[in-house]
Amino acid sequence: HLWGMGGMARAVEPDLSGAVESAVAGDDLAFERIVEAHHEDMRRVCVVMCHDDDVADEAVQSAWAIAWRKLDTLQDPARLRPWLVSVAINEARQLLRKQGRRTRLEAEVDPARAGDGVDPAAGTDALDLRRALAHLEPDERALLAMRYIAGFDATELSAAIGLSPSGTRTRLERLLRRLREELE
Repeated sequence: HLWGMGGMARAVEPDLSGAVESAVAGDDLAFERIVEAHHEDMRRVCVVMCHDDDVADEAVQSAWAIAWRKLDTLQDPARLRPWLVSVAINEARQLLRKQGRRTRLEAEVDPARAGDGVDPAAGTDALDLRRALAHLEPDERALLAMRYIAGFDATELSAAIGLSPSGTRTRLERLLRRLREELE
């Protein structure tokens, strides 16, 4: 799979409003339920954004510490997932800036498959897409990951990035157009 993360997120987000209230009151088990429900989405978005598993993991761990401290500032428990992902994105952005990391693109070659009749051109479309994604800014990759990896709808995207749903759709459409042009 191109993203290396297993595809779209679950179709139905669990109702964790009670868990949010309990976690705000200091219930560790309730916070663990929140972590269990949202950790992978946060990590997937950060991996696509950073192109680095270690940086993504560090960003998500930092995000969880912040979420624990600031969960009481969440005004609408229905917006938990976009809020958590945006905290993780902010942490990833800071780590990328602090570490001055550049995106690196590596083509994986399986030596066990060399000479087994597999067309060497197989997978070039995925490699082309990876290269095109590498030319995008981390925030642009994060937006694409939230939409196509975590399965955010326009409302969740707008909550995560701070634009109106229509502004978010417009930004996403422009980004996809640029990506298509790059691929052509």
